[in-house]
Amino acid sequence: MEARTILVAGTASHVGKSTVATGLCRYLSDRNVDVAPFKAQNMSNNARAVGLASGGGFGEIGISQYVQANAARVPATTDHNPVLLKPRGDGESQLVIDGQAIEHFAAGEYYERHWERAREAAEAAHGRLAATHDVIVAEGAGSIAEINLHDRDLANVETARFADADVLLVADIERGGVFASILGTLELLPDGIRDRVVGVAITKFRGDRSILEPGLDRIEELTGVPVLGVLPYDDPGLPEEDSVSLPAVGAAGTIGDDDGTEPDRTVTIAVPRFPRASNVTDVEPLARTPGVRVRFVPLDAPLDADAVVLTGTKNTVDDAIAAREAGLYEELRTFEGPIVGLCGGYQLLGERLLGAEVEGTGDVETIEGAGVLPIETLFSPEKTVEAVERHLDGCGPLRGASGTVTGYEIHMGDSERLADLDRPFDDGGAADGDVLGTYLHGLFENRIAREAFVESVYAAAGRSRPEAGGDRGSPYDRAAELVAGIDLDAFGL
Repeated sequence: MEARTILVAGTASHVGKSTVATGLCRYLSDRNVDVAPFKAQNMSNNARAVGLASGGGFGEIGISQYVQANAARVPATTDHNPVLLKPRGDGESQLVIDGQAIEHFAAGEYYERHWERAREAAEAAHGRLAATHDVIVAEGAGSIAEINLHDRDLANVETARFADADVLLVADIERGGVFASILGTLELLPDGIRDRVVGVAITKFRGDRSILEPGLDRIEELTGVPVLGVLPYDDPGLPEEDSVSLPAVGAAGTIGDDDGTEPDRTVTIAVPRFPRASNVTDVEPLARTPGVRVRFVPLDAPLDADAVVLTGTKNTVDDAIAAREAGLYEELRTFEGPIVGLCGGYQLLGERLLGAEVEGTGDVETIEGAGVLPIETLFSPEKTVEAVERHLDGCGPLRGASGTVTGYEIHMGDSERLADLDRPFDDGGAADGDVLGTYLHGLFENRIAREAFVESVYAAAGRSRPEAGGDRGSPYDRAAELVAGIDLDAFGL
C-alpha cells in the first residue's frame, strides 16, 4: 500500500500544530498503524541530536519531530526534519540539511542560493519515509496562507505537493476570530492546495459546545469544508518548539508552580533570558516539578531567586558580551545559591572564551566570562553533534546522585579545566562548590539529576519540599486523547 501523508497545517503560528501532529502519531501508533512524523523545514533553536538517516553518526532536527518520533514509537532520524534553520540573531540563521550544518546566511540569501537544494533534500527524505511507513504525519509551519511565500513555502505548500498530502487545517479559538481565520486561510490557498483540505480542527476550546455549534454550521456552509473536531483546551506537557512561548528579551515570565503548592514550600529558579537563547526546553522538566517555579528574567535584573540555570545560546560570544554589559556577571559572582550552566551557559560561567568571533566585525578576540568556574573555552570551526550516555557521579548541586543519564550535545568549542575541579560525569563537565557546568542537554529529563538538583535548591533555600502530586500521565498519551475527537474517517484511517 502506498503511504498516506496527512499535512497538519495551521491558520497561524502557535495554533497547536505540533500538539495535534504528536497526538496523531501516538493515536495511530496505539492502533498498530506504522506511522512516522515529518517536517520538511523547521525554524527553531530547540534541536536534538539524532541518528543520521544515512547511518553512522548524528545530526540535528527540531525538537518537535524528535518528540513526534517518540510518540510514533520509531527511532528519530534526520529524515524526520531534513531542513532546519537555527536563528542566531540580526537576521541570520544557520542552515542544517539532513542533520549537517551548512553555513550561516541572511533570509534572502537562503532563498537565492539554498532553497532548491533544501527542497530536494526534503522531498528525498519524505520519499524514504513513505517507502518504509504506512502513514506520514507531516507538520506545517506558521500559516499555510502566507501569500508572499507560496512559491517557496517548503513546509506547507511544497510538502502538500510532493507528498500528495491530505491537509488537516488547525485553527486556534482561544484568541478569537477563529471563523474569520478559517475562511480567510481557505480563500488565500494556492490553486491545487485548497482542494486538498479534508477538514478543520479547532483547538483550545473552553466552554459550552452548544454555543459554538451555529458557527460551526455556518463555516461549513460558507467553505464546504467540514469541521472534523473541536479540541478542548489542555497542555499535554510537550516541549515547546520555539521561543514564541518565552517572554520577550528584556521581559520576565514564570512557568511552573501551578499546582496550588503553598508559597512557603516553593522555590524559584531564575533563568536569565539570553537574546539568542537556545534549547530552553532543558528547564521545562524543572517547571513540571511540584513546588518549583522557573522564572525567565532579563539580563539586567537582580537574581532574586533560590537557584540559577543558564541555558544554551545560539551565539555564546554575543550573549556573553550582552550578559557582561547588563551586569549579569556581577550578579552571578555574588549569588549564593546553586548555579547550573548548560552548554553555552557552561561556557559563559568560565574565565574566558578564546578564539571568539564577534558578530558584525569579523574580529577574533578573547572574551571575558563570568569567572565563577575556573575553565576556559576555545572555539573552533568543528561542531559537536551527538547523542550521549554518561555516568553521573553527583557533585556540586547534583550531589548525592549516581547512575546513568542520557542526553545530547550540540556545541561549538571545547572547555578546559584550569584547576582541580570535580567532574560530574565520567568524561565531561566541571563543578566547584555549588556551581556546575556541562555540555549535556536534556540533563533534567533524567529523574536522578532533576531530583538531586531540586533537593539542593530546597536545602539551600532552607525549605521543605511538598509531596509529589498525582501523575498526569504520559504527555504523548494525553496528546493522543486530545486528537481522539478528530474524525479520522475523513482521511480513510
